[in-house]
Amino acid sequence: MELQILEEDFSVCRLRSTEGVDWSRPFTFFSRTDEELSLVCPSEAAPETAERRDDGWRGFRIQGELDFGLIGILARLSALLAEKQIGIFAVSTYNTDYLFVKQENFDRALDALAKAGYTIH
Repeated sequence: MELQILEEDFSVCRLRSTEGVDWSRPFTFFSRTDEELSLVCPSEAAPETAERRDDGWRGFRIQGELDFGLIGILARLSALLAEKQIGIFAVSTYNTDYLFVKQENFDRALDALAKAGYTIH
């Protein structure tokens, strides 16, 4: 399986509203529940109106479109990283999954995944 590194630094934000969100930016992930509005975006695009913000995330995506019938892909990745004491923030889209780890763990995460047989671009 192939993973593609995302070059940007990312922030995870909790919002009161979507005011100030730059929707034109690639890699802008938004979710809304009955309890919160959350945004993952390049740090330089994080809105000043964010209620809370956690900077210092790096990410990669699973290459290609994943069929909904595939089982365990995200579980395997997260288990490999958990074994190395590396926490993740996962985002799923229609096509694929994205994993974010804190900057200080990024190189260790990539090393662990490469040793497990993942190809990293």
